[in-house]
This record gives sequence, structure tokens and C-alpha cells, in this order.
Amino acid sequence: MKIVSAEQIHAVLNWEGVLDALRHVHRGVRPSIDDYFLGDSEYGLFSRGVILPGVGAGVKIASIFPANLQATPPRPAEQAVFVVIDEQTKAVSAIFDGPAITAWKTAADSALAAEKLSREDSAVLLVLGAGPIARALTEAYLHIRPSIREVLLWNRTAAKLQHVEEELDQRGINARIVTDLDGAVAQADIVVSATASSSPCVKGQFVREGTHVDLVGGYRPDMQEADQGLFAVARLFVDDRQSALNSGDLQIPLQAGIISEETIEGDLFELCQSSSFVRQASDITVYKNAGGAHLDLTVCQHVLRQLSH
Repeated sequence: MKIVSAEQIHAVLNWEGVLDALRHVHRGVRPSIDDYFLGDSEYGLFSRGVILPGVGAGVKIASIFPANLQATPPRPAEQAVFVVIDEQTKAVSAIFDGPAITAWKTAADSALAAEKLSREDSAVLLVLGAGPIARALTEAYLHIRPSIREVLLWNRTAAKLQHVEEELDQRGINARIVTDLDGAVAQADIVVSATASSSPCVKGQFVREGTHVDLVGGYRPDMQEADQGLFAVARLFVDDRQSALNSGDLQIPLQAGIISEETIEGDLFELCQSSSFVRQASDITVYKNAGGAHLDLTVCQHVLRQLSH
């Protein structure tokens, strides 16, 4: 059994390789997946599993304790591993650093969808959040949309973004911390939200025509990153229907009658397999990135292939 560290994961991955691996899986058979959450906003145990014919199986196990972020020095809010099950022997073949895999697969999940759902000429990217997922999402969007000329950064505690802004500026990327969130939403061509918010950050009334909104952070039924007004005017897509409908982002407008399950036009499998999808320049699109263990498993298997070379 292999133990694969974060350093090993980061050393062999790049966005094109991860996107190709996910693209290949989403053109094939659908996996069997399920999630399990025990706890509340203060502490939770989170697990998600997958059986993917032809690839293998796997389980993510995560301990989520947001109070760790307030420690001195801060500790990660999430401690996690991903366990890979061999396709042939059904034995545990590898254990991966969970947060490292999560960052790559989450951002690639969104980027793969955004290749179709965002405009190719998107110029202004707004990223909500200051954690490692927000950073990974920024990099993934810069990879798929070289047209981006400005990155707007927002977080409830703006000081947490200072080093991110400086690092992007040093690379020649025009980055700016914003405090007027509504105003930033109104400027953006792509809005990416990776927060742990239980109250809406993105208000539909400020989202202009042609914008793509990517909702990533909410995974519990009480977590909501966008208000119901957005769903009243947007085309809605998800990575996985079951997981997405478990999130507050969709549960809350669903219960209010703003959307129905039929409002979801497609999932990531359908987006990757369809040759008929058309996005009008004026469309507002929303993508709910709820994850799924098949994504983790795919990235883990890609890492194992790279390590074997």
C-alpha cells in the first residue's frame, strides 16, 4: 500500500493533465457515488465514496473543524485522506493526502464545466474566499481562460488576501483586493465563490448578462453562497445532481419554489458528452460544484500513473 503525500501530488500534476483525466472519465460510464455527513457547523465528519467500473473504488474521510483557523498559528480547517481501492483485487492500494487532492479535483471540476459555461472572452474574474480551494480555482480559471486580464479578490477578512494579491502581481497578473462585493459582482465576467457562508454573498440583482457564476463552497443544507434571485434568471448546471441537491445553494431555492429539479439543464457528464450545447453571449449561467468521490478517485489514479513513469 502506497502513502502519497501532498508534495508528491503537487510535483506530478498540472492543470492540463488533470483536466484531460476528468474529461476522459466524464465521457464514460457513470459511477455509483454517495456522501455522508455527521455533525454541524462547529464540527463535522464528512465521507464520500465511489465505485467506478473500469477504474476502481475509493472513499474520502474528512474531519472538519473551522475553529482551527482561529488558532495561533492557524491550523487547517479540514484534515482528510482519500483511500484508493484497486479495481482488480479490491484491496486498499493507496492513501492520499486529502486536502491536496481536493484542491486539484475541485478546481478542475469547475474549470472543466466552465470551458463550456463561461464566455471565451471573459476578462474579469472575481474570486470569493481566501483558502487553498479559492487559490486553486484562481489558477484553474487562469489556465482555461487566458483572456482574463484582471482578477478581483474578496474575503470577509481582506487582510488574508494580501499575500495572494502580491503573489499574483509578481507573476504579472493584474490582481486587486475589493471590499465592495456587490460592485465587484457587477464588473465580473466570471464569479467564483469558495466560502463557508451560510448567508448569500452573490446577489442576483448585480450579476450582469453573460456572466458565469461558479458556486463551490456550500456542502451542507444550511450553506448558501448565492441568493434566490440569481436562480430566477440563470441557466443552472451541476456536476452531480444528487450531491448538488443536498447543498443549501439548491435546497433553499428548491424549497421556496424558485427552482425545481427539472431546472437543472445538465450535469458534468452531459456537458462533456453533448455536442449540441449552445451558450448565448447574454446567458447567465450557474454551476453548482458539489464534488463527488469519482473526481477524487480520477485524480488519484492520474497521480499514480504519473508516479509510475
